[in-house]
Amino acid sequence: MKVGLYFGSFNPIHIGHLIIAQTIRERGGLDQVWFVVSPQNPFKKQESLAHELDRLRMVELAIEDNFHFRASDVEFRMPRPSYTIDTLTYLSDKHPQHQFSLFMGSDNLSHFHKWKNHQAILDQYEVLVYPRPGQPKNANYPQVKLVEAPLLDISATFIRQAIQSGYSVRYLLPDPVEAYIRDKKLYR
Repeated sequence: MKVGLYFGSFNPIHIGHLIIAQTIRERGGLDQVWFVVSPQNPFKKQESLAHELDRLRMVELAIEDNFHFRASDVEFRMPRPSYTIDTLTYLSDKHPQHQFSLFMGSDNLSHFHKWKNHQAILDQYEVLVYPRPGQPKNANYPQVKLVEAPLLDISATFIRQAIQSGYSVRYLLPDPVEAYIRDKKLYR
C-alpha cells in the first residue's frame, strides 16, 4: 500500500489540511494518508500549542468519515523533538509492506536542507510537494514531485487568533473539531 505521511502540529487541524490531503492522495497515487501529529516540531515554539492528545483527537474527529485517512500518534512515543527521518525509518521498519511518501508544502523546501538527514529522505522516500501562497513553484530537488493542489491561505495561527478574539471559525474547521475546541475551551 502507498501511504502518504502528512506531518504537522495540527494546532488545530482545519479544512485546508483536509483539502490538501485529499488532493495529494488522489493526484499522488496514494492509497492512504496518515496524519502524523507531531508533539514537538524542532522549528516551532511550544507556546499556544494545545496538548498533543487534544490535537490527536481533533485529527480523529476531522477524518472519521474518510477511510483513506488515518491519525497517527507514532511520534508521541519517540524522542523529542521529532525528526522526520527518524519517524520515516521507524514506520518503514514497522510496516515493511507499505511504501511511504512524505508530503509537505512548498514553504518547507526553502529550509529543507536544514532538516536532519534531508538527503536520506530524498534518497529513500518519495517527496510530494503542494504549492503554498507566495512560494516558488519549483522544487530545487530533482527527487521532489510537485503536485497540483489548490492554493490555500488558511493557517492554524489565524484560526487560534480568531478564537482568542471571539470571532467565528465556522467553515474553517470541520464541525466536530469546532465543537471539540468549544467544549474543551482550547485556544482561549
